[in-house]
Amino acid sequence: MAPAAQGRFLRSFVVAVLLCLLSSTFSPVAMAESRWDEDGWLRTALSQERLDNGDEFGCYGMPHLSWKADPGAVALECQNYITDRIDASHWGANPISTFTPPGLTMSQHTTIAGQGFPIHGDMNGLTSTAWHSSEDAPVDDWDWFNLGRRGGSLEQIIGSKEQVQTAVEEGGLVNLYWVGRVNDATIRHDKDIASYLDSEAQAWMTTWGEAWSYWTVHDCYEISHSSTLVNNQTIIQFESLLTEQCTAVAPLAWNVPMTWIFDVGSESVADVRDENGSLMSLEGVKKTSEGYVQNGSEYLHLSVVRGHNVSIVVNGSIDYDVVGRSQFWNNYSTAVTIAAHDTTDLFKWSKRFTEDSSLVFTWLVQPRDGLGEAPWLPYLAVTIAVSTITGMLYILKREGLGPFAEKNSDAGTVYSTQQSKFESE
Repeated sequence: MAPAAQGRFLRSFVVAVLLCLLSSTFSPVAMAESRWDEDGWLRTALSQERLDNGDEFGCYGMPHLSWKADPGAVALECQNYITDRIDASHWGANPISTFTPPGLTMSQHTTIAGQGFPIHGDMNGLTSTAWHSSEDAPVDDWDWFNLGRRGGSLEQIIGSKEQVQTAVEEGGLVNLYWVGRVNDATIRHDKDIASYLDSEAQAWMTTWGEAWSYWTVHDCYEISHSSTLVNNQTIIQFESLLTEQCTAVAPLAWNVPMTWIFDVGSESVADVRDENGSLMSLEGVKKTSEGYVQNGSEYLHLSVVRGHNVSIVVNGSIDYDVVGRSQFWNNYSTAVTIAAHDTTDLFKWSKRFTEDSSLVFTWLVQPRDGLGEAPWLPYLAVTIAVSTITGMLYILKREGLGPFAEKNSDAGTVYSTQQSKFESE
């Protein structure tokens, strides 16, 4: 083969090999944003059932992206993964809760918050903390970058009812850990813990996002109230105002019901209503809702979202007072969250809890790693290897080298002449 022809062949061969290699890089499965399989249950009625139950969808991570290498990229991709499929909560569409591993700097946590996740959990080692104990109430926004884990695990054997009960009785926010499966192994939950939380624990069953959104109102709120006397009943008009000034303080926060405490003296509350009718009684209710409860005392606990005007009807002529806002919803002294880590299959993780009516979960979701599920990739690798070896052997053969080289008398003559010249010198 002439040198020019050999050069053209070699260039063509190199281009062909590069195209084979690049085809695996730019294939739909191998691209960064597609190297995973989504949890299809997030697009079904099952996810809506979980939202109706009071659950929340947050972020755990994304395959092939590293929290430590580029936390902003992980947060952004995870944000898109959730919002493209499901609302984060009944109270807000935007996801605001995420898992973060130990070892990240405060600067990296700030980057994650800038991507829309102000709540980071749990046990990630930052000095600023929230709810690592009953007394560790958050003071600043960045305290929520290190949400604690209290009460142990919901897992069988690892968790215990006594540990959870102790944490609940201490007060504050109790954050339980839960993982539904490890590889193909199903992790059983402790039914005694679930039963205790469902029927015995006097606590607000909530989620990370709800708890944070409730807490943000302490920075800014405005209320409007007045009263009139009609037929020997005092009618109080009340509204927690939804203002641009206060919304700007925590723009990511959901509009969850806030519990306001009213001193109505010794008179009983006859009704709490809006334009659509009476609000529900929250006596014994553990999951976030709008409504009210008096419990036979002089205090009324009213839970409403901002922007919702209601009428409180109290028997008799009274002088009332708005005492303030309770620390937790419905005036509970304890709040309980259950963080379901590494949720890649909502159905398998959640199906066992359909009978536990009071339990709510913060599902920290992520897709499954899908790179290994492309059956054609091994064949592509074999094809590239065989093509490379065959092509190189062909080139060596044309150059008179290698095991398949042709006999070339001219080459031998040249070699003998050069060898004789070398010896004579």
